[in-house]
Parts: sequence; C-alpha cells; structure tokens
Amino acid sequence: MRHHGEPSPPSPAENPAQKRSDWTTLSRLLPYLWQYKWRVVLAIVFMVGAKVANVGVPVLLKNLVDAMAFKPGDPATVLVVPAGLLLAYGLLRLSTSLFTELRELVFAKATQGAARSIALQTFEHLHALSLRFHLERQTGGMTRDIERGVRGIESLISFTLFNIGATLIEVFMVLTILALRFDAWFAWITLAALACYITFTVLLTEWRTQFRRQANEFDSAAHSKAVDSLLNYETVKYFNNESFEARRYDESLQRLRTARLKAQGTLALLNTGQQLIIATGLVAMLWRATQGVVDGRMTLGDLVMVNAFMIQLYIPLNFLGVIYREIKQSLTDLDKMFTLMDREREVADAPGAQPLVGLSQPTVRFADVQFAYDPARPILKGISFEIPAGKTVAVVGPSGSGKSTLARLLFRFYDIQQGRITMAGQEIRDVTQASLRQAIGIVPQDTVLFNDTVAYNIAYGRPGASQAEIEEVARAARIHDFIASTPKGYATMVGERGLKLSGGEKQRVAIARTLLKNPPVLIFDEATSALDSANERAIQAELQSAARNRTTLLIAHRLSTVVDAHQILVMDAGQIVERGTHSELLALGGRYASMWALQKESPPESPSAPSP
Repeated sequence: MRHHGEPSPPSPAENPAQKRSDWTTLSRLLPYLWQYKWRVVLAIVFMVGAKVANVGVPVLLKNLVDAMAFKPGDPATVLVVPAGLLLAYGLLRLSTSLFTELRELVFAKATQGAARSIALQTFEHLHALSLRFHLERQTGGMTRDIERGVRGIESLISFTLFNIGATLIEVFMVLTILALRFDAWFAWITLAALACYITFTVLLTEWRTQFRRQANEFDSAAHSKAVDSLLNYETVKYFNNESFEARRYDESLQRLRTARLKAQGTLALLNTGQQLIIATGLVAMLWRATQGVVDGRMTLGDLVMVNAFMIQLYIPLNFLGVIYREIKQSLTDLDKMFTLMDREREVADAPGAQPLVGLSQPTVRFADVQFAYDPARPILKGISFEIPAGKTVAVVGPSGSGKSTLARLLFRFYDIQQGRITMAGQEIRDVTQASLRQAIGIVPQDTVLFNDTVAYNIAYGRPGASQAEIEEVARAARIHDFIASTPKGYATMVGERGLKLSGGEKQRVAIARTLLKNPPVLIFDEATSALDSANERAIQAELQSAARNRTTLLIAHRLSTVVDAHQILVMDAGQIVERGTHSELLALGGRYASMWALQKESPPESPSAPSP
C-alpha cells in the first residue's frame, strides 16, 4: 500500500510501457496453452505424423518408378501401377490430411481456451484500473487493440507451431534422407537455399514491419475518430460539423491508405526475391540429380524423389514471408494486449485488506484530506468533516470547488495524498474496494446508461432482482408511469448511453437502481439537477425517505434540496468556508445566505420538455 503522504503515480501517458521482446511475449502466452498440456502434446504427435506421411510420398514415388522396369504388355504392370501406386499414394495423402485435421480438432480447445482466458483477464483488469486511466483512454483504439490481440492469439499459435514448426520438422527429415541416400552436396545446396531464403525473408520483413505498424496505428486512429464522432452524434449535429468530422476521418483514412500502399509495394519486392532464391535452389538440385542419373549414380526414381522433395519444401517456404509477417504482427497485437494487462493499478487493495464491517449505521469521516489530480493544481486543501451514522450532510458551493471530488474519493476512484477517510471507523485504504463500493450507492449528476432495456438498467443496482422489486423502486423514483406508457414497457431499449431518454428520465432510472441496491451509505451528486421543479419536489420526498436512517452525502447546486440536511458545508476553492444548519447559515449572513438570496430571486423553472 502506498504511504498516505506519497504523491499520486504518474498518469498512463507519463509512464509508457517498455517494449518487450518477441520471445518475452511468446513466453507470456505459453502458460495459458499449457493448461491444456495433453492436447498440446497430442497435437504435436499428429503434426509429426502428418509430416512423416508427407515425406513418405516422394520415397514411395521413387520406389514405384524404379520398380516399373517392365516390358510393354507385361501383365504385372496392370497390378503394380494402378493398384500399388494409386492405393499407396492415396493412403499416404489421406494420412497427411487425416493427421492434420485431427491436430486441428484436438488443439482447437486449447487455442480458444487461451484466447478466452487472456481476453477475460484483460477485461477484468481494465475494470480494475483507476478512473484516471479511463478518462484518458481512447475507447475505439483500445477496443481495436483487444480485438486484434485476441485474434492474434489464434494466428500466432497456428503459424508458429503448425507452420514454422512443421516445416522445420519436414526440412530435417528431407535433409537426413538426402544426406544418407546421396552425397552431402544435396543437403548443402538445400541448406544454402534455405539459409538465403530465410535470411532474405526475415530482413526484408523486419524492414516492412514499420509500414504495417504505421498502418495499424492509423487504423486505430481512424477507428477512434469514427467511434468518438458517432458517440457524440448530437453534438456534431448541434454545431453542424458533419463535414468537419468527415474531413478528420478522411485524413486518417488517407494516412492509412499511404501506409498500406507502402506495405503492398514492399510485399511485391519480397515475393520477387523469394521466387528468385527458390528457382536458383531448385535448378541447382535438379542439375545435380540429372548429372547423377547420367553418371549412373542415381536412378530416375531418385530424380523424381529429389524433385518432389524440393516442391514439397518450397511450397510452405513460399508462404514464409506471409507467415513471418503474420507472426510478427500477431506478436505486436498480443504485446499491446499484454501491455494493457500490465498497466499498473493506481488504486489497489492493500496487502491483506479485509472486507468493510460494522455497516448497520456507519459514520463517515474526512480528516485533513488533501488531494490533487495534478500536483500543480490542488483540489482539496485540508478538508475535515463528519457524516454521523444515519444523518445527512449536504455540500454546496460554486462549480470547481471540489464537491464531486468528495464522492470520487469516498468511492476510492483515487487515493488521497494526505489525511484520512474512514467509514465505520475503518480507513478506506485498508479495506477491500469491493466491500467499500458495495456499501455505497450513488445517483450521479451525469447518468450514463447501458444500451439495453429499462428493466436491465434499473436491475443493474442489484442483478437478479425480481420484476416486482424493479417496478417498486421505479414507482419510488416516479418513473413507473412513464415506462408503463411506452409500447414495450420495461423492455424498452434506452439506446447508446441512454440517449433515447431525456435527462430527467435517465436521472430517475439512476435513482431507481440506487434504491434497488439499498446500501447503508448514499451519495446524491446533483441527483435532481435534470428534473423540472414539479418532479424535483415529488422525488425529493422519496430521496429523503430513502436517506432516512442512512449515512448520506448530498452534493447540490440548488439550495432548496438541502434545507433539511443535518449539516450543510459550504465549499469554495477546495476549502470549507462555512458549516451549519440551514437556519444557522442564513443567520450568519455569509456566503450561504448570499447564494440563498440569489436563488430565491431567480425566476421559476419551466417544466422539462417530454422525451421524444
């Protein structure tokens, strides 16, 4: 656990992750696969079996060609050629395909299981990261990184183990056969061609990777701009900026196009060089084999076998550039996902943290709390106050005074730099975050809903709640009649971030789900700010009823909502400048009294417009 006087850790942008090597990334993946160790071993056995069958085909062809030294019209040819050649060839080809399919079948569960485990851990880790990370992230780019990372796991396993690994096994077997049956020159020519081919492919692909990496970065940037623009559809329309957004998106697409064209041009260069090396090696091998036949050291069957071996070797090698590039890309994509998983939690449970206890009627205390999002700009400057068990304390003040920060600190979205915050006598940094947040319910000022049904969003306060319980809290939040009046009732979809509902309707859904959670500590952060005066007065009574016998922090701008609080704190510039009851503060004639007088002089508010 961090010491209480320590400054906050740097933001993610200030602490970039060090780029790890490809081997490190690969080693991070292996434990996930080794959970299915018997499947891995069995898949490797099937892979070797497929390659043995594949290498056996040229050997079979050699023996059959050499055995076909019959005179025309000899009846034995009818038996040997159709029966022997076709049957044996068909069995070997079938064995190759059979072993390959068995390998895929056995290993599929391991591949998909590893992808599922890594994706789930990444998702859980992202939820465990601090609010600071989520305020600074770009959702579109981050989701694209996760998507590519999960897809890269399958590609990486397939290409590394079943393409590169299988090809190396086949090369070893072919070189062994050539060296034992013929002179060492066949093995040396093959090795030289392979070395040139692999070196050329790796060097050129490494050079080309920069263009693929740029293309991916521009792809993520374009995706982020598109998602951000579509999420802010209404804002775009308000300011008539469709063409501006289109230009921004097109600029990203143009950069993406340029990077992809460079990648395509260098791919053509790679393919041409590979074919030149393959052709040179093949000609050298066939020349050596032809010379051997002429000299009588080799048979026609040997020539056929050498040719078949070379074709079988170079067919998979022909795709080595693509395979190597895909492996590098998959490693890069997987590394980005591991980087997200390695992102340090700014707010973490202390070692040995215990669940929060004694929550029947907890007291909340802030003692000399100092906090800053940025060290150069303090937000709270020695704040001290107490919310007695079962009482309501209200906080008022101008925008930017630090009111909503109190709620974020109580939820432990951030850790304070100095001071103490306790609940039920326990320092909140010494208890588990899960138990702390389970004990608190909040109605935020800016309510964001899931793109699901009204019932789902209300039930989110307590997943598994019955329909009757959902409707009960909806009535308490004065939204049941509106929901019942819609064609689909509680099955009505609320749209992305709840945009199909008005601000007041979203806020009443937020009130309902908090009532459903039924926590011992409540936070109302401008809980009625989006409601018209008539609905505000109606819901105010329900909120007061919900807050009865609960420890409640009420953050408000409208002073009419805080007059019944047991204590009112007036904040300004991160400090408490006044405190007392409504009547005491009015009698004081200070900041609160001025705010009260100003709001009393304001004209009455108009009812909010109905939602579409």
